[in-house]
Amino acid sequence: MENFWDYKVWGFINLIAVLLLSLMAANALKKTIKVLEKSLIPTSVLGGTILLVIAGFYDLITKTPLFETRFFGTNGYETLEIITYHTLALGFIASTFKSTRGKLTPKRASEIFDTGLTTVSTYLLQGFVGMGITIVAAFIIEDFFSASGLLVAFGFGQGTGQAMNYGNIYETEYGFTGGKTFGLTIAALGFLCASFGGVIHLQMLKRKKKRVIGNGSDGEDFSMEEIQTKNEIPMQGSMDKMTVEVALVMITYLLTYLIIFWLGNFLPGMKSVIYGFNFLIGVLSAMLIKQILKLLKKYSFSKKEYINDFLMTRVSNFFFDLMVVAGIAAIRLGILKNYWGIMIILAVAGLIVTYWYNRFVSKMLFREYREEQFLMMFGMLMGTASTGTILLREIDGEFKTPAADNMVYQNFPAIAFGFPLMILATLAPKEPILTFIILIAFYLVLNLILFRSYIFKRRKKK
Repeated sequence: MENFWDYKVWGFINLIAVLLLSLMAANALKKTIKVLEKSLIPTSVLGGTILLVIAGFYDLITKTPLFETRFFGTNGYETLEIITYHTLALGFIASTFKSTRGKLTPKRASEIFDTGLTTVSTYLLQGFVGMGITIVAAFIIEDFFSASGLLVAFGFGQGTGQAMNYGNIYETEYGFTGGKTFGLTIAALGFLCASFGGVIHLQMLKRKKKRVIGNGSDGEDFSMEEIQTKNEIPMQGSMDKMTVEVALVMITYLLTYLIIFWLGNFLPGMKSVIYGFNFLIGVLSAMLIKQILKLLKKYSFSKKEYINDFLMTRVSNFFFDLMVVAGIAAIRLGILKNYWGIMIILAVAGLIVTYWYNRFVSKMLFREYREEQFLMMFGMLMGTASTGTILLREIDGEFKTPAADNMVYQNFPAIAFGFPLMILATLAPKEPILTFIILIAFYLVLNLILFRSYIFKRRKKK
């Protein structure tokens, strides 16, 4: 029986409180220091960086890891990784519950499809460029993990959670020492590249006077129709509406766990991969629950709408903020002392190819709003969706262009086309050269589909 004054009772609560405190401190710093405000660094990234620096100094002075003290329950680093793992899936589940109102025209459907293809093509580009660098490094550095370059696709393209997931698989299944920390650090570098790269691009636009920069307002004004639509359950009924939204997310995650638990037992050889797909199975579970709620309403078992887009957005944003700050705080700098050179090379290469490719695609396929599409895609594919939104708001504060909608709806084609990449990630440690070749081939095929209008138009002319 635990005593309430035992550190094990308070460690987890203290850790969550410190994560949220760092977010509040980062937000205050951004409001008061102009350089930070202009840098467009997301508050969650800044908060995680603050904790990373404090933990580094504490370790240097006391020779004891900060998050392994009794104050954090002696296993704070493990808890940070667990928080990062779960909040990735919870954030995706909450995002999936949001409605997709409005009919799509063929043109808009094509643009959304192309945005999804661009997302996956960028993953592949980041993946084979990263692997090309680490395959060469493995010939130079003794016992270097040649597949580690593929973590650029997960750290840059998919963010902190997935970078840690696959870093963990490489660490536990294939002996890549420090794999989780390597993945988390790549993701953190991606955020920094997105923020500073985005600022440089915005300044270039400002000099050319192509756009008014910084026209997005600091606050958001929501109408009552956006906060609560007709026929929804009341905001404060017998059960608070926010409680209902969180309950739907957690019930869906419970279903997700039951599915991956069954799959893990059915396919024991792929257990680590299956549990790494918690976010994907969570999305599918959310789609199932969402359809069940629609059927209940259709056949009059339920008369009210239970899902509220406004609150679900708040829930998903909370989980994603917590994921990023926990993921960066979980980085153990001491483990990476032999890898900093290669990680800097990977970050610079990832920045260059991501910038160049998305700039080219936006210019060719999204001519009516090329700058908006580029900033959204560049921010998202170097950080997270929130990074893309921050950059987009600087030139499209009211989201008048379709770029923001493209970012939301592209998830469905991106998941469909991106699934093979997750399978390839488990092949990479066994067959790095073969994986490298497949990544290039897959990239070429997707670009053939992406630029189909140009390719087939030329053939018709011939």
